[in-house]
Amino acid sequence: MPRAKADGVELEYDSFGDPADPPLLLIMGLATQMIGWPEGFCELLAGRGFHVTRFDNRDIGLSTQLDDAPAPDLVAIMGGDPSTAPYLLEDMARDAVAVLDTLGAQRAHIVGVSMGGMIAQEVAIKHPERVLSLCSIMSTTGDHAVGQPSQEALAAILLPPGTDRESAIERGVTVLKVICSPGYPPTEQWMRERTAAAYDRAHRPAGGARQFAAIVASPDRTGALRELAVPTVVIHGEDDRLVDVSGGKATAAAIPGAELVLLPGLGHDLPEALWPVFADAIERNAARAA
Repeated sequence: MPRAKADGVELEYDSFGDPADPPLLLIMGLATQMIGWPEGFCELLAGRGFHVTRFDNRDIGLSTQLDDAPAPDLVAIMGGDPSTAPYLLEDMARDAVAVLDTLGAQRAHIVGVSMGGMIAQEVAIKHPERVLSLCSIMSTTGDHAVGQPSQEALAAILLPPGTDRESAIERGVTVLKVICSPGYPPTEQWMRERTAAAYDRAHRPAGGARQFAAIVASPDRTGALRELAVPTVVIHGEDDRLVDVSGGKATAAAIPGAELVLLPGLGHDLPEALWPVFADAIERNAARAA
């Protein structure tokens, strides 16, 4: 696999489609490797005329793990003291730009899901010259008054990591049962296969805690989002228990001219039945950039 380099980290990535097509960068969410973007979905987007790239964020998958960093004090960070966060979302946005640099892409369509949506917003805010269009999926603005998880979802993602393969898979399945789409429920087999694949590729749960610290320690983006001038579509599930739909509504309300796509039955995942809906919205928004 190729790698991009930025700020002392290396980022694993792969691509789909014709390099001559317009670049589209996929940014994944909290504690989730780039394989969280299913190959079939990447191929669907490539078939719509994009050169699609997905990558492992720092501290996850096969990208650099910052295990030498001090452990973040999550209680202090959630209490308003961000000093122990090893990095912020804006640092992760620079990582995304480094992937574009490695690809030789001056500008790209940026698509992010969950934490990846937050990072995509940061790319548009801090590096607007690199963004052709923005798609923020099941994400939020950083305003703590919106987009908050249900108590059940928060408890699930804060469960301690598994101590071996079997317990790690069980934990992953427990989380998925809480956050996945009630209108498009996955099978038990799918959930086990997904969590097993992630464990076997790279199981490094400490990085997820540092990513969570980056989310909580990063400032509210609402004011900066109001200054954006980029074609934007915001997609959110009406039944999202991890990032409440109010987060998507607030994101769309903040960005001038943003399209808001609300999907009943969608939770906090990418069910295959809705891939064409996601692809349609991304393609339609990208056309606005032309």
